[in-house]
Amino acid sequence: TFLGFDGPFMFKMLPVLVNQMKGVFPEIAVQQKLVSMVMKEEEVAFLRTLSQGVKRFEQYVEKHKGQKMIDGDFAFELFDTYGFPVDLTRLMAQEKGLDVDMEGFQKGLESQKKRSRKAAEKSSDDWIVLMADAPETEFVGYTQLQCDARIVRYRKVSRKKETFYEVVLDKTPFYAESGGQTGDTGLLVSEAETLHVVDVKKENNLWVHYVKEEPQKPLAVFHAEVDRKKRTLTANNHSATHLMHAALRRVLGTHVEQKGSLVDEHRLRFDFSHFAKMTEEELKEVERLVNEKIRENIPVKILQDVPVDEAKKMGAMALFGEKYGEKARVVIYDPEYSVELCGGTHVPATGQIGCFKITSESGIAAGVRRIEGVTADAAEEYINKQLEILKNIKSHFKVQQDPVQAVAHLLEENASFRKEIEKLQREQAGHLAESLMRDAEKIGDVLFLGKKVNVTPAQVRNLVHQLRASEENVVVVLAIENNGKVNLAVGVSDALVKAGRYHAGDIIKKITPLVKGGGGGQPHFAMAGGKDVSGIPGALRAAKTLL
Repeated sequence: TFLGFDGPFMFKMLPVLVNQMKGVFPEIAVQQKLVSMVMKEEEVAFLRTLSQGVKRFEQYVEKHKGQKMIDGDFAFELFDTYGFPVDLTRLMAQEKGLDVDMEGFQKGLESQKKRSRKAAEKSSDDWIVLMADAPETEFVGYTQLQCDARIVRYRKVSRKKETFYEVVLDKTPFYAESGGQTGDTGLLVSEAETLHVVDVKKENNLWVHYVKEEPQKPLAVFHAEVDRKKRTLTANNHSATHLMHAALRRVLGTHVEQKGSLVDEHRLRFDFSHFAKMTEEELKEVERLVNEKIRENIPVKILQDVPVDEAKKMGAMALFGEKYGEKARVVIYDPEYSVELCGGTHVPATGQIGCFKITSESGIAAGVRRIEGVTADAAEEYINKQLEILKNIKSHFKVQQDPVQAVAHLLEENASFRKEIEKLQREQAGHLAESLMRDAEKIGDVLFLGKKVNVTPAQVRNLVHQLRASEENVVVVLAIENNGKVNLAVGVSDALVKAGRYHAGDIIKKITPLVKGGGGGQPHFAMAGGKDVSGIPGALRAAKTLL
């Protein structure tokens, strides 16, 4: 299955690729170490997934002994969940003398494609064009939050059972979603009507405004007004993202590069290259640095239409692999701290951000970490919520200062009690097993035990394993009632399994219909559920009859 390779190897070929491509893509030579680490991490992650898929395949084959065809739905599961090309599944099946139901696989694939198409489906009417010779949208939103505008064109669109109207203006103060920053919202107001702008996106240099209402008098002059509060809060988060990016490079190293971001009025999210979970100390230092820069109230300096090469000489950070035009917009908060190529909206000075708080740090892909955070009012609210939780913990434990010691003592005490309970449960299970085996019946040379017991689902599993190991030739069927439902567990001793005489999975398949359930399992152990408690006696009798 692994073609003789059980470890990562593709990354070792990177030097050859770099040598061939560095003339066209010089970035790949500069970032060779980073690319190599990412490739290796991706290979390790894929091999881990592949191993899980192989294990799943082996379990399927074992469970469906005697079946000559791998089910198409299962082949699609391997493809969809574990990334198995269907050719690999066919090869593995061939090694075991099996075929794959390719027709069923294709049906699963087509169903998934239909679901994806339906999720992304957008229907739209033709554009109603009011100004045929209108130039590209003039964006004035960097310097003003309102202006008069005319509708150039509009149309009705439907997506996910919702109806909107796409409106293109000749001039707009609305920022269109770009670079991870969400679009502005606001109003288009004329003497006759008010249109609510719920989102703005950019399409072929046109600012497309999504409004809830159909324009009734589209030829009128509209006053475009951006939601000032949303714009301000979004700018807080976007500028904080720049400050955090610079802080991460100082704390973790210059290998840190932006891999993605999302900025809206509620929070910020920043994905970056790094190969280990950040420590609490590193997170605290990043947070400290950002808040220090906020308190310094650094004024922003924005340079328009700077040649990209010149901007990079200034130290401007650019997204790795991103293609820029000849000129770009540069956002600077202290030339010695944060210089980035960016088209987003920002605070005039860092003091406006108020406060910055990291709320989470996690891994989202091999070599890529994600930080989420909040600023301004949201940061204050988050901190107050955490303080309220701390206050409640102190009150609960009746301590005035640090509750950590009280919690630690409780955890130690809890662990001690848990060990004691587990010990008592093992002893109780041992006594119960001895007691139950006294009721076992001899059927030929096999001991059969079929009983309803009063234990938990976890305990019945352990009990069945204990009982099936207690005798050389024994078949155990235990039933429990759990919240009005049935759990059946079957165990077969190793000697009987080895001799091929009984199969726990087969037994449970035949008796679960009597409790209105279904299931299967391994030769030595199987467990299944059902809905009909009254069927338990019949299921136990049926198991005995099978012997």
